[in-house]
Amino acid sequence: MTVNDDSFTNWKNREEIAESMIPIVGKLHRERDVTILLHSRSLVNKSVVSILKTHRFARQIAGEELSVTETLPFLQALTTLDLGPSQIDIGMLAATYKADDRGLSVADFTAEAVAGATGADKIECREPRDVVLYGFGRIGRLVARLLIEKSGSGNGLRLRAIVVRPGGGRAAEDLVKRASLLRRDSIHGQFQGTITVDETDSTITANGNEIKVIYANDPSEVDYTAYGIKNAILIDNTGKWRDRAGLSKHLRPGIDKVVLTAPGKGDVPNIVHGVNHDMIKPDEQILSCASCTTNAIVPPLKAMADEYGVLRGHVETVHSFTNDQNLLDNYHSSDRRGRSAPLNMVITETGAASAVAKALPELKAPITGSSIRVPVPDVSIAILSLRLGRETDREEVLDYLRNVSLTSPLKRQIDFTTAPDAVSSDFIGSRHASIVDAGATKVDGDNAILYLWYDNEFGYSCQVIRVVQHVSGVEYPTYPAPVA
Repeated sequence: MTVNDDSFTNWKNREEIAESMIPIVGKLHRERDVTILLHSRSLVNKSVVSILKTHRFARQIAGEELSVTETLPFLQALTTLDLGPSQIDIGMLAATYKADDRGLSVADFTAEAVAGATGADKIECREPRDVVLYGFGRIGRLVARLLIEKSGSGNGLRLRAIVVRPGGGRAAEDLVKRASLLRRDSIHGQFQGTITVDETDSTITANGNEIKVIYANDPSEVDYTAYGIKNAILIDNTGKWRDRAGLSKHLRPGIDKVVLTAPGKGDVPNIVHGVNHDMIKPDEQILSCASCTTNAIVPPLKAMADEYGVLRGHVETVHSFTNDQNLLDNYHSSDRRGRSAPLNMVITETGAASAVAKALPELKAPITGSSIRVPVPDVSIAILSLRLGRETDREEVLDYLRNVSLTSPLKRQIDFTTAPDAVSSDFIGSRHASIVDAGATKVDGDNAILYLWYDNEFGYSCQVIRVVQHVSGVEYPTYPAPVA
């Protein structure tokens, strides 16, 4: 047998193992509301090749490739346990098991590592929590995809309705067009599943989730209880109202909380999941998920401040163009945003630096910021230049940030790549708030410059969903527990 034959046989064997993992992952998700992760990446509804690629990606952050032969025994061990709703990272189970010197079996080690999700300690499945989307633009449709994907056993978040302004044509035509925009996306690809439209009942059914489409020009026009919606979380992705007075218009019968997908103004709390979500008061009804750029820079800024101290900083964002810019030169209320977005680099303002103070008030260092919009439709990069509280070197910083991305409480927010040829399109669909580019990182004494990629659409939408899960009580614990 040739070397090539050996490689091919090995690949087919790993394909077979990955194929055997799919029904186990699916059954745990549907029946027990358990999400299987691999280094913070969900394996739910993934193909054979996707599972293998996720295992291979581990070498970029952990230093070596993770094999399905290593993780399958942990997945099989989980099927023997009385698990409650949780997230279980089999990549971390394999890594911590390898470092453990007690000689435990895989089954015993797994049972110990996830003990908080079993027996008397486990969380019981909760009643599903209704969610309403107010607006159905770029972020609204991605949030809808995520809500549908995460419906799982039906005991988590349940998208019940979408509120949009009446279209110019017939309602039936409007409904079909909106369903089509959910089904196909030029950047993020096809919807993973099936979508049907009931024009008579004004509903879109996506993967069995029946979603009512409500037409209204103003929140005051909607009676949510008429649609059987109760105690719902409303996600406003229009950005029309950003202060407490405006967002309070949504607090009508059937709506319990309002989450804004834009920076909040005044006393509206700006939440960056992973950094300050645990500060949300139980009785808080209105909150903001800040901006995509704020979500990209605050987690690594907190990580650096915790380890090195930060005396001051500047963030320069090179940001993809957005819907509020013109395709061709035309009138715009903002001076430069009226110039053609696909043809120009456009200097513009960003509130991300000033928003740091709201999300990370303990950081007293002054942070300044500016932004340039560039002709790409998605994925941006934040260049974070920091004056540190102590001197260090590049190797130490990279080792630290790699570990943060693997084992810390910020591992769902911060990713890490060592790919020497990484470019923006590589990060389309990233579920992290930001990705540290190791190759571009610069450190000189007490000065550090971090290059942070972020999918300003999808990564941000994932952060929004995490906040909604937290305030709804369906943000389940992760095992093994992250290292503080």
